[in-house]
Formats: sequence, structure tokens, C-alpha cells
Amino acid sequence: MKHLVLVDGHHLMYRAYYAIPKTLRTKAGEQTNAVFGVASMVLALLKIEEPDALLFCFDAGEETFRHQENATYKEGRAETPDDFFVQIPRIVEMVETFGFPHVSAPKYEADDFLCTYAKAATDAGWRVTIVTGDRDALQLATEHVRIAIPHKGYQKAEYLGPQEIIAKYGIRPDQVPSYKGLTGDPSDNLPGVLGIGPKGAAALLQKYDTLDGIYEHLGELTKSVREKLEKDREQAYFCERMAKLVCDIPLTAKLSELVLKDLPVDPVLKFFYELEFTLLAKRFQTFTETEYGRAHFAASGVPEMPVAAPVKKTKEQLSLF
Repeated sequence: MKHLVLVDGHHLMYRAYYAIPKTLRTKAGEQTNAVFGVASMVLALLKIEEPDALLFCFDAGEETFRHQENATYKEGRAETPDDFFVQIPRIVEMVETFGFPHVSAPKYEADDFLCTYAKAATDAGWRVTIVTGDRDALQLATEHVRIAIPHKGYQKAEYLGPQEIIAKYGIRPDQVPSYKGLTGDPSDNLPGVLGIGPKGAAALLQKYDTLDGIYEHLGELTKSVREKLEKDREQAYFCERMAKLVCDIPLTAKLSELVLKDLPVDPVLKFFYELEFTLLAKRFQTFTETEYGRAHFAASGVPEMPVAAPVKKTKEQLSLF
């Protein structure tokens, strides 16, 4: 059974940007903390997951169909710093230098591509690991799809399948949109039903199964809960709809094109040396000598280290990644 790893690219970028000190720069002054963090997580991910196929999924812009339905969608999020945005092209360059495919589209979010490719892969008999911190993706967990939430770089990922989701949240994966309809999602500026928290939402879904089921049995609920649900009915269904992921986007890249084989070595090392990531260059060279590395990366020589001295990594950076 082939193993496909789907990566929420923007989640990795944000984690890296805030985990690695902004002081990390090249001798020429280019800020590289997010680039370093993503590259480090990629190396750890390859070592731990040993994927047969891999795909990066990115958000393309601000005008997805969700924004078109709700002008305030994600409006409450803090503005992303400029020094994060300027590193995105370098991160995409790094992904392409590795030879990894990536997808994005203005109309959809990265989560929608995670859903679409997870479904296509499982339909083809593959197993899937989805690397993300977005809880909307929990609805995708099945017997053959698990969600990996990175912690400490990617050294201690938290894996969630259907049973783990039930144990942690008290709901099944397919109930996640209804759960979001009730609790809302502050990070997306979706309020849900005011006064219904995670425990209350889980209890209602355990008894009535779906949002429809809950509203069909309002008469059985206490006056307080009933009034809250009645007051925010429209909001609950809207938030549920916003949380449902699209799983039928036409495939930009075929599954066969996601299979990892004959990946480049020299270009990756040159990229690391250019940004003075000598620690990552050594890790990468060691990794390519493993059984998995030899099977998936093309043999190569070792490019010469540029004359410029590398920027020394701090203990904090080394401990995080």
C-alpha cells in the first residue's frame, strides 16, 4: 500500500516563522528563519514518514469561495508580518528544488486540496498522512487517513485517527463540521452558537448525531440551550457549511505524478549552502545515505561549500529542529 503524505504548506511556514528566531539571516542580511524551519521539518518528515508520494498544498490568496460567502471570513486573524511574506518565494523555491509537487488555486484553500487528494488516494488503495494543524482537517480521518499535527518541529508529531479524535473531542470525524457549526472557530471569525462550548457541542452530537438532528429535537432540550440554538440557528448552519471541505477539485497533478523517485541531491545541497544552512546540508547528506534516501534520491557528488562562512545556529534553533 503506497503512503502519500499531504502537507499543509502554510501551516508549516507559520510554525517555522514563529518557532525560529527572526535574527536568523545570511551574511548578506537575508532573513531565513521560516525557510530554515520548513526545510528542517521536511527533512524530519521524510525520515519519520518515509512517504512513497508527497504533495504540498498552499493557500493561493484571499478570495476563496468562503470569502465570497462571508466578507468577514478570517477577518479576526492578526496581520501576518511582512518579513514572513518575503520568505514565501524562498520556501516555494526550496519545495521545487527538492522536486516536490505543489498545488494551489485562488478559489480554494489548502484544506480543500488535502481533502481532494486524500479521497483520490484512498480510492486508489493508498494510505494517507495529512500534516497540518488546522482542526478542520480532522473530518478527513478514516481507517486509512491520519492527521499528523507537528510538535517540536516534526520530532514529536501528534497522530489522530478516528479513535483518537473520539477520545480527544468526543465526536467522530464526520461530525467535525456540525461541531464547528455549534462551537464556531475564532481563528476563522466564525462565532457558531453563542453559549455552546466544546463539551456542550460534543454532548449534543453524541445524542443527536448531526446539526439537523439537534434542531429536529429542540423540544427535548432545556429552555436555556433551546433558546441559544434557536437564536443562532442561521449562524450555526453557516459555520457548518464554512467548515465542510471540498473533496472534488479536479486534480491538478495526477497521483502518479506525486510519487517520489530520483529526487535531486546537488541542487538541494547548493540551496542549503546558498542560505548558509550548513547544519541542514549535513543532515540531508546523512539522510541520503539511509536505505530510504538511497531509494528515492539520485546519487550525486558533493558540491563545494561556498567561501562565505556559515551563520552559526543557536542552541534554541538546534533544540527546536
